[in-house]
Amino acid sequence: MDDYVPCLVATELVTNALRYGGTADDDVTLRLVLAEGGALWLEVQDTTCDLPHIPELDLTSESGRGLLIVERFTRRWGVRPLAGGRGKVVFAVVEP
Repeated sequence: MDDYVPCLVATELVTNALRYGGTADDDVTLRLVLAEGGALWLEVQDTTCDLPHIPELDLTSESGRGLLIVERFTRRWGVRPLAGGRGKVVFAVVEP
């Protein structure tokens, strides 16, 4: 697997977690797992329950395209809430 795509996807997910996933003192956790068949499973955990969404595209904006990149370069991505309202995990699967 070329390392460019997994690094790009991880960077976008972590950046979103740091920007929107809680306060400056909250933890953000990145997990990487190599699954059967060589797929890479990426998870980013943060402390907010706010769900990520792909915003309406603004061609003049310098931001707001991260999840479009994640959607384009992954087999699938999604969100899993943590029990007790403790936050969420955003995951993505990158094929080899």
